[in-house]
Amino acid sequence: MLFFNQKSLVWRICGLMLSMTICLFGAAAYSASKTVLVLGDSLSAEYGLARGTGWVALLDQRLKQKKIDAIVVNASISGETTSGGKARLENLLNKHHPDIVIIELGGNDALRGLALGASEANFRDMIAMSRTAKARVLLVGMQIPPNYGREYTENFFSMYAKLAKESKSELVPFLLEGVADKPELFQPDRIHLLAQAHPRMLDNVWPHLQVLMQNKSK
Repeated sequence: MLFFNQKSLVWRICGLMLSMTICLFGAAAYSASKTVLVLGDSLSAEYGLARGTGWVALLDQRLKQKKIDAIVVNASISGETTSGGKARLENLLNKHHPDIVIIELGGNDALRGLALGASEANFRDMIAMSRTAKARVLLVGMQIPPNYGREYTENFFSMYAKLAKESKSELVPFLLEGVADKPELFQPDRIHLLAQAHPRMLDNVWPHLQVLMQNKSK
């Protein structure tokens, strides 16, 4: 009986050590400090919102709450297009040396009726520039209203998945999932979201960002 108790104790100790190892390994995935660069438009630039209430600011808060060592650089500008983002990206990469680049662009291209081929080319260039700078890429998908025409609307939405697949980039399928169909969450312009919608927007981004933050390879 004494032998059985000793054996049980050994197994319990082994189990405890294994659990501690798993916990430590999980924490180690986030241990190295990372810089996350957000290159976006008004949806990421807190347009019409009090400072600190947009999803990018909430991301910074969540990382701190979870004790994940990361710096968030919000380089988003209201009205930004893919061509504008492409023009600014090289300087941002040289200045901040990000580990992860979140590209949240394209909406303003569509609202202006710009050719999708040009937008695709700009996205490819931004992804390539980020990869050259040894940063991983998170592409954030967007949708536009059907009044732009079925073909243009569908091709615009599918563009993000197409680019993510061909470049092997992580993809947020739709930033406004869960809020786009709720008129009460929009500002009076019917384009920009109220602060109440931004936690859900962060929740749409978060699981895909976690994949990149736990991935040690670039």
